[in-house]
Amino acid sequence: MEGFGGAPRFLAYPRAFTVRSGTDAVLSCQITGDPRPSILWEKDKTPIEPSGRFHVEAKGDLYSLLVSRATPQDSGLYVCKAKNSVGATYAAATLKVEAGEPQEEEGCSGGEAPAFLVAPSSTRVCRGEDVMFTCRVSGQPCPVLEWEKDGHKLSDIFESSHFAVGQEPEDWHFLKLFSARPPDGGVYVCRARSGSREALAAAVLLVEPQVPPDGLPNGSPADGPEPPVERQRRAKAFAVSVGKHAKFRCYVTGKPKPEIIWQKDGEALAPGRRHLIYEDREGYFILKVLYCKPQDQGLYVCTASNTAGQTLSAVQLQVKEHRLRFQVQLTDVEVAEREDAVLECQVPLETIPTAWYLEDRELQPSHKYVMEEQGVVRRLTIRDARTDDDGIYLCQMKDKGRSIAEVSVRGVIAKRLPRKLDVMEGENAVFCVETQEVVEGTCWSRDGLQLRESPHIVLKSFGRTHLLVLVHVTRQDAGIISFAVGESQTSSQLRVKCVKRDPPSAPVAAEMSVAESNAALLTWCPAPDAHLRPPSRYLLERREAVGGEWVQCLATDLPGRVRVLGDSVPREADYCFRICAANEHGRSSPVEFPGSVHLGEGAEPGTPTWKLGLPRGQPGCRATALSPAVLQPRQLAWRGVCRTHGCGMVRTRGSPWSCRLRCTAPGSSTVPAAVSRVPVLSPALSLAEAPVRIISSNEEAPHAYAAGQRVELWCQLSRPAAPVRWYKDGEEVEAGENLVLEQEGPWRRLVLPCARPQDAGEFVCDAGGDSVFYTITVAGGHDLREVLVGLTVLLECQVSPPDAPVRWLKDGEAVVPTEVLAIHSEGCSRRLHIPALPRGSPHAYVVGQHVKLWCQLSHPAAPVRWYKDGEEVEAGESLVLEQEGPWRRLVLPCARLQDTGEFICDARDASVSYHISVAGWWHNRDALGRAALPWLCAMVSPALLPALSIAEEGVWLHHPGAGGCPPPAMLGWHCMPAAPALKQLLPLCTGVRGCSICAAPRRQGYR
Repeated sequence: MEGFGGAPRFLAYPRAFTVRSGTDAVLSCQITGDPRPSILWEKDKTPIEPSGRFHVEAKGDLYSLLVSRATPQDSGLYVCKAKNSVGATYAAATLKVEAGEPQEEEGCSGGEAPAFLVAPSSTRVCRGEDVMFTCRVSGQPCPVLEWEKDGHKLSDIFESSHFAVGQEPEDWHFLKLFSARPPDGGVYVCRARSGSREALAAAVLLVEPQVPPDGLPNGSPADGPEPPVERQRRAKAFAVSVGKHAKFRCYVTGKPKPEIIWQKDGEALAPGRRHLIYEDREGYFILKVLYCKPQDQGLYVCTASNTAGQTLSAVQLQVKEHRLRFQVQLTDVEVAEREDAVLECQVPLETIPTAWYLEDRELQPSHKYVMEEQGVVRRLTIRDARTDDDGIYLCQMKDKGRSIAEVSVRGVIAKRLPRKLDVMEGENAVFCVETQEVVEGTCWSRDGLQLRESPHIVLKSFGRTHLLVLVHVTRQDAGIISFAVGESQTSSQLRVKCVKRDPPSAPVAAEMSVAESNAALLTWCPAPDAHLRPPSRYLLERREAVGGEWVQCLATDLPGRVRVLGDSVPREADYCFRICAANEHGRSSPVEFPGSVHLGEGAEPGTPTWKLGLPRGQPGCRATALSPAVLQPRQLAWRGVCRTHGCGMVRTRGSPWSCRLRCTAPGSSTVPAAVSRVPVLSPALSLAEAPVRIISSNEEAPHAYAAGQRVELWCQLSRPAAPVRWYKDGEEVEAGENLVLEQEGPWRRLVLPCARPQDAGEFVCDAGGDSVFYTITVAGGHDLREVLVGLTVLLECQVSPPDAPVRWLKDGEAVVPTEVLAIHSEGCSRRLHIPALPRGSPHAYVVGQHVKLWCQLSHPAAPVRWYKDGEEVEAGESLVLEQEGPWRRLVLPCARLQDTGEFICDARDASVSYHISVAGWWHNRDALGRAALPWLCAMVSPALLPALSIAEEGVWLHHPGAGGCPPPAMLGWHCMPAAPALKQLLPLCTGVRGCSICAAPRRQGYR
């Protein structure tokens, strides 16, 4: 269900609290809005700049302000302001920082790690009762305790009046919940921190719900409860096929945390074998209906309520059955443990293959599962049924309908474990089993090894309810979790998913400055999302500009800039540099600094110079080896030239010297006049810019689109003003309504506002010396739609702007409005109204007529199966199956009487049916009203027989043959007045063999 849009809105407000001096303080809130709002924090009406001890963080719609090592001067009123183009809002909270160090309490001994002397105990209460968790902790320095529920801080999920945390003498600590509510149930963890060491203990709380009376309480706690706010207020329609899952999501906020009740057609739903009810990691309340049956169709309502009010959202579920259904469906079965369970159903045809499933696992014939087929009967026998055989079973016809039944196994265990449980690393894994009666001697195990109580393992039984909680699971906790009592056992596979930890994003704004001789100043900025994936260091790499390999030359944890000197390179050459960000999870893609720099070990520093880029084959500056006898005067002469013209003189490891000139404009040339007086070569210098490179692009991103989708191809150049050319399939593209070319700084973009199938192909962005390729695929935007015969069809779309022209096409031809085929335009809405067609009219044929049935699929490569009256057809001379791209056709070259029936094209999740009727031939020369009229030929539909008996002035058209195909020109002619009939038939039948009208005498002036 969809979220809010518009002005910013606080879903959770920052909370006032008190901290001790020297500790960190975090003010956090949750804000939504569309467009995404900008956030500003203020202290005592002064904006806070993120720097030093103040750090601002944003994760999704959660925003926080961190005050590190808070001091009493940080006390004050903090305001969070949110603003977007629609509106603005703000919220305030008070922070108080107390001076002084925490007092040491009696019982804290020196040098001890924190430890729980008494851990909190699991408990079960009724709704409305108070709950008290107590524990006793030791450690030195005296530990600081924090409580959390299901991985969340209590202040994030509870209003301040709902709980209290405190400390009592002798190191006793407590957490108290007032008037427990069902959502308070869960796993509570107490963390004890002392310096860098910590200990934890966990306890489970169960809150038994009570059926509320009609109506909801309207109390108003002192701290002002917030009524629940549900993000979707409109009812929607949702359809699934039989045997598929239906998942409903509802996002609700409010304080106190709302209680959620799911209902179907006015009756409350409880968690069960086919109904899963839970809250996911994103805060959505989920109802999942597994393996839907036709009786699951109905109106589902999510009701959220707290002491401030209630809200609800409704969804209408439709369950679609397959056209080919079971004659007799499976029925639910209940057996005692160790008995055999038998499931039986009937398919429509003996030849239809079937498969059996236990939920999502296909069953294979074995001693455990006996599968029988007797005619149309399909039977599954589950021998020696145990607790884990309890579940949902399906019998499925291959690529067709499904039949579903539930098998209940009565035994000691009333509620078994789920077959598998997926938990993220660091979360809590909770397993719950219910027994028929209160039992003793239960055993929990993992991979056959018995589990025992520990700080990370909670074992608790409440009467018939038995719990196992694995606190903050790791990958080592994965395995088969089993619960056993006596000879009964149930198992579950625990799968621990690792939290995906991404490496940092690449740095941005990489620039190289070579204003200083024989040195390079490299600068960059951290990625915009560096606060979400902070890098721990930056890695700098270098390579020679010609033929070199990248080598790491520096690692630094200080972002911003680094100075590379000439004596840091192994030899004098032109060097390129690139940088990447790294942390313990990997490194980002490297970003290359534009340009290159000439560095050498013996070069003279301090003179501002530029490296000259000289294209191959053009004259350039050359170095001349000088002997010691002539070195000094030449050196002085070069230095004079350098002083006059701003050049730099560099010596390599040997004796050669070279002169560098200040870079002027690209393409210009200069020859210092002073050089001519020196007996050294003085060539003309031709300056050229470094070649343009493509720094980054979305070339590697998937470029598969659907028709109508927006396509954006982009790349970043090393030089902002460089031109590029875009090509498609080797031809340069032109900008227009369907293709937009954009340029913004170093960024170049090609945008297809509305992708079309003909836009598929290879696009190239050519920057001269570098290019990037994009392979685009555009899937057709047409879906196979099924409409019942006799119903009207309304096709509707929305356009923008409202006055945009629209054309309706059918089979590629424009639709022309008629009295019955209406086209409507209203604002942004465009509608095409197709009237109801009489049953059978689209596919009524006569013997010998050409029949073509076709459909178009949304996926060109998808397979289909054709059936006639429930049996799959086979291609042959009288029936041809064709496939061309997304099109599928069934062709009858010459229709026969036995072709009458229902044809079905089945594309797995969708199908379409065609009702075909084929009429026969009638021969009766005596029906002619006048003997002088010539014998004529054509075919007659049975529907026209009554009209022929009174058509004395007309012509009975008759073919002399029997059972053959009629001449194509005669199709569709039946009975009409004689003169018009002959005038129209003569030109059509000329030259057609076997047609008596061609050889008949011409009478009464008919031509």
